[in-house]
Amino acid sequence: MVLLKSNTRQADWRRANPLKYRAHLLVHRALVSGEISKEPCEVCGAETVDAHHDRYDEPLNIRWLCRSHHIKLHRYGEDMFPVARRREPRE
Repeated sequence: MVLLKSNTRQADWRRANPLKYRAHLLVHRALVSGEISKEPCEVCGAETVDAHHDRYDEPLNIRWLCRSHHIKLHRYGEDMFPVARRREPRE
């Protein structure tokens, strides 16, 4: 079997960021399985949220942020939104 090497931008990102890609996959799987559930944005309470990882080596230790606050956090740094609350995954 020959595996084709994809040259899409997304495939390039996955190859360049294996730890981030693994964290994204684990969050998706945990959401689908019901191990975790989305929470409102910890800054403004919006319901449509992204999972933000402070550390990719802790893939299920996430902060829920709306797109606007997620972008601002990456643009201006962690000090903009100190950790309000952190939920560990259900065991």
